[in-house]
Amino acid sequence: MGKTVRLTVAQALVRFLTKQMTAIDGEKLPIFAGCWAIFGHGNVAGLGEALYQARDSLPTYRAHNEQGMALAATAYAKAMFRRRFMACTTSIGPGALNMVTAAAVAHVDRLPLLLLPGDVFASRLPDPVLQQIEDFKDGTVSANDCFRPVSRYFDRIARPEQLIPALQRAMNVLTDPADCGPVTLAMCQDVQTEAYDWPESFFAERVWTQRRIRPDEDELAAAAAALKSAKRPMIIAGGGVLYSGASAELTAFAETHGIPVAVSQAGKSSIDETHPLALGAVGVTGTSAANALAADTDLALAVGTRLQDFTTGSWALFKSDDFRIVALNTAPYDTAKHEAQPLICDAKVGLTELSEALRGWKADPRVAERARQEKATWFEAAGRALASTNSELPSDAQVIGAVARTLGADNTIVVNAAGGLPGELHKLWVPTTPGAYHMEYGFSCMGYEIAGGMGVKMARPDKDVVVMVGDGSYMMMNSEIATSVSLGLKLIIVVLDNHGFGCINRLQMETGGANFNNLWKDCAMVAEPDIDFARHAESMGAIATKVSAIGELEPALEAARANDRTTVLVIETHPLIVTEAGGHWWDVAVPQVSARREVEEAREKYETARRHQRVFN
Repeated sequence: MGKTVRLTVAQALVRFLTKQMTAIDGEKLPIFAGCWAIFGHGNVAGLGEALYQARDSLPTYRAHNEQGMALAATAYAKAMFRRRFMACTTSIGPGALNMVTAAAVAHVDRLPLLLLPGDVFASRLPDPVLQQIEDFKDGTVSANDCFRPVSRYFDRIARPEQLIPALQRAMNVLTDPADCGPVTLAMCQDVQTEAYDWPESFFAERVWTQRRIRPDEDELAAAAAALKSAKRPMIIAGGGVLYSGASAELTAFAETHGIPVAVSQAGKSSIDETHPLALGAVGVTGTSAANALAADTDLALAVGTRLQDFTTGSWALFKSDDFRIVALNTAPYDTAKHEAQPLICDAKVGLTELSEALRGWKADPRVAERARQEKATWFEAAGRALASTNSELPSDAQVIGAVARTLGADNTIVVNAAGGLPGELHKLWVPTTPGAYHMEYGFSCMGYEIAGGMGVKMARPDKDVVVMVGDGSYMMMNSEIATSVSLGLKLIIVVLDNHGFGCINRLQMETGGANFNNLWKDCAMVAEPDIDFARHAESMGAIATKVSAIGELEPALEAARANDRTTVLVIETHPLIVTEAGGHWWDVAVPQVSARREVEEAREKYETARRHQRVFN
């Protein structure tokens, strides 16, 4: 077997992680940027000791909530376009299960995340150990089995030698462009501490490079033929463009062939949205420009997008009878949707080779001209929505306008995830560089924003990271404000307080429901909570201010940019005002029978809208 080295399982795992490298712009870097850890009895003696020994080569960071730290790691991977990522370790039981939601975020968003929860004793001698879940019919089950449906690869390390194939499989998943997602290695707590004679070759340094799948010749020819026959083509760009580093290729393709580009939530910032061919957001939260062209297009070149319901307007956005899709994606799963013409390849090389196959061909110039006209109309409407106001309760859009005017888009990354803000930001924020817009809208996880902002700042320390968060999401997870202060990860956090769950309240109203259990005033309670968000943030070490109007917010943002640590700005907003321009119907089922007349009327509108849905393609 050759030379060996005697280490515990935990020590071997950590040493292996430190030997995995990547290359970015010619620079060799550790592919694991660090490990988040909250220690308990299930990992402190094993992984805790191993991480301490390797603290100089694999930094360990402590958070305040296991979900928060795993969300920060997920956001880091997203901000790094999957080129580098992080590990997270917890004890067994509650600590482990707190990471399940973050695993689901990474799974939906196809982001690399290594989860190392402690597990029960493999020996079973102390069973039931503290925090162990007992299955009366299956002795192999533990709480960590909850990670199975939200992991791309799951394994339980119950013997030392199992670690070798498990880590090899883990790295293959974490770096694969199509299968990328979270990996869970449940670490039995007694096995973590067991010693084993490991082959030294297991710890040889390896450099993982980005795999670029080239298109099949027949698929490439078919995709080119489909585009050449299209009369009104458009491009829908998704997150795969950013993960591939294909923004320049996307822009060149659009310019060369005269095809306008719309973007999904994940794909926003893949093209400079000041570009004449950039239509902005498409779908339920789309611009009027993108949605007008989408309604009329006969071919959508879907690049690196999974075409979820918000992007497609619940498959009712595309109205042309001869509409079809060319799906350029590394994942065969995504290219098989809605009778698409598949083009299975990396976005960067795929767009380059498709452009070459289309050499000399350009779309009808009337398509680009219409894009310019529709975009001009949209920008006028957006300007009105973003304009400053003296209103006592500004809209979310007016707050976004203040942030955009004051901080600009060139050196700012805006972070958000849930509530009404994703829709307003998708429409109204105008990013000019890749990654300047960071939205977690695959799982739309409330509580992602502040923890996610911390991960973004770790990835992009040179940028101003602005976290925009509603009061509901803030209340779900805010403890990582203290972590950001302790780690020197300065964030600018803007809390928009509409006194409840304003977004869902509006949806409730749109579906005919009574105002019920969303805004504080509509909940069963003795007294409405009077939450002082500014003082709460101050108690965690942040600088915090509450402003009463847009006129006060803009100078406060300027001051926040100059501050030396995380700053929280609180402003009360109107719970009902949204940007009316743009947007599209979304399939939210309305009851067929109700005692409320408003619900019956909403059901009639719902049935009318459903007639436009495409059942197959």
